[in-house]
Amino acid sequence: MSAQKGKDLLIKIDDGGSYVTIAGLRARRLAFNADAVDITDAESAGRWRELLGGAGVQRAALSGGGLFKDQASDALTRSVFFAGDIRNWQVAIPDFGTVTGPFQITALEYAGRHDGEMTFEIAMESAGPLSFAAL
Repeated sequence: MSAQKGKDLLIKIDDGGSYVTIAGLRARRLAFNADAVDITDAESAGRWRELLGGAGVQRAALSGGGLFKDQASDALTRSVFFAGDIRNWQVAIPDFGTVTGPFQITALEYAGRHDGEMTFEIAMESAGPLSFAAL
């Protein structure tokens, strides 16, 4: 597999019938995490930590930042944030597959300098099971 272009990693929000790409993103990140459940006790072999497989909570964090474009995807994102809604989101990972599932926007930030463009940052946390479809 050859190197991939970062711009091809797309973050999309469900607008009620199809997925709309979030406009203006310059950076994107998808991180998967799982909590470990420690079951170490006094009889653990050699005092090495033991973990219970399949017992921890799994979660995903999705984030991005870019230029504020004031397009339909920006308006939808703002309305979802202020309503506290949980929506289905989709992340298209080039030459790998698509991750789809419910996320809640946990942070939405806007910034701008007097001599520069207006930017935004968005962060989301998974709010249910995610599915993966390989390409």
